[in-house]
Amino acid sequence: MDIVIGMTAISVAILIGLGALGVGVGMGLLGGRFLEGAARQPELAPMLRTQMFLVVALLDAVAMIGVGIALYFAFANPFVGQLQGAL
Repeated sequence: MDIVIGMTAISVAILIGLGALGVGVGMGLLGGRFLEGAARQPELAPMLRTQMFLVVALLDAVAMIGVGIALYFAFANPFVGQLQGAL
């Protein structure tokens, strides 16, 4: 049972870490492209800003969903119950 709990903790750490890494890379690319687009066509900057904030919200939602799933596995681990039922 200790192996299941330990592997779940490692999985939760990987899930949260890779989610944060993906969101960080996505935010960097998005911000860079927004600045590039706003510098090329300043008259489109308000429209680009609105679309950028929508995409930023979606990126944050993906990360928050990942954290929610990770916390579920951390505090209500379903694998421990299955292991206890099998033993």
